[in-house]
Amino acid sequence: MTSPEYICYHDLLLPPEAHSLESLEFAQNFSVNDTDVFAVTYPKSGTVWMQEILPLVLNGGDLTPIQTIPNWDRVPWLEEKRLAVVVDQLTSPRAMVTHFPYHLMPPSFLKSKAKVINVLRNPKDVMVSSYYFHQMAAFLEDPGTYDEFMEKFLTGKVMFGKWTDHVKSWRQPALGDRIMYITYEDMVQDLPAALRRISDFLGCNLNDETIQKIAEHCSLKSMKGNNMSNFSLVPKQYMDATKSPFLRKGVPGDWKNHFTSEQLARFTSVIRKEMEGESFSLPWSLD
Repeated sequence: MTSPEYICYHDLLLPPEAHSLESLEFAQNFSVNDTDVFAVTYPKSGTVWMQEILPLVLNGGDLTPIQTIPNWDRVPWLEEKRLAVVVDQLTSPRAMVTHFPYHLMPPSFLKSKAKVINVLRNPKDVMVSSYYFHQMAAFLEDPGTYDEFMEKFLTGKVMFGKWTDHVKSWRQPALGDRIMYITYEDMVQDLPAALRRISDFLGCNLNDETIQKIAEHCSLKSMKGNNMSNFSLVPKQYMDATKSPFLRKGVPGDWKNHFTSEQLARFTSVIRKEMEGESFSLPWSLD
């Protein structure tokens, strides 16, 4: 049964604090430019990190946006209410983020040359991060026990549906060289190398000095200390950081501290089954 707190949109559950039927319609009718850049993520896979990275890569390392504009306004979500408010202030090339699966992107996106960076994160870490986020975000339903939340996650009874459906939807041959895939783990392991890939993909050709500067300002430590990026501007009634900080650990493999062997076996068997027959393989070992 759908929680009464959520909007159900094409079978996806969306929290009404950030989404409305109007904002979803605005997204569908949105006029995408050829120069637009979308970071596509399943929730808790590095979205806020990309909101930090993209403006700096696209503007050659100018820190002004990350120091003066909250992340949700500098790189807004395509599907959220804020886009209509800030869209006219976005400068070209515009950067946006979205949790939409491919088939819910606006028709203008399909006809455009807009580029997409699809950030993937190990689903076990996604689930752990999501579990803590549900504890601190008042606009999401209580996650219940870890076991209960895992069932919701695996059956898609969470924001934006099943992780596997989202990942599969973005493997689109039609996008050709308009899409780049990168993992959260790659970014953690070697951020300058990840930034170099992003810069080259977007045709920005940044020098090494600029890449280093951006890497320093996009570290988790730097973002935790930046009020424009750490969600500390959000009132406590919506996000209670005393329950869990918004930017929690960001460490790959934290799932090992949370899964029992039974839970791990259940989780991996479901994900494996759902990925059967796909032409691409996941970049992590599921065990």
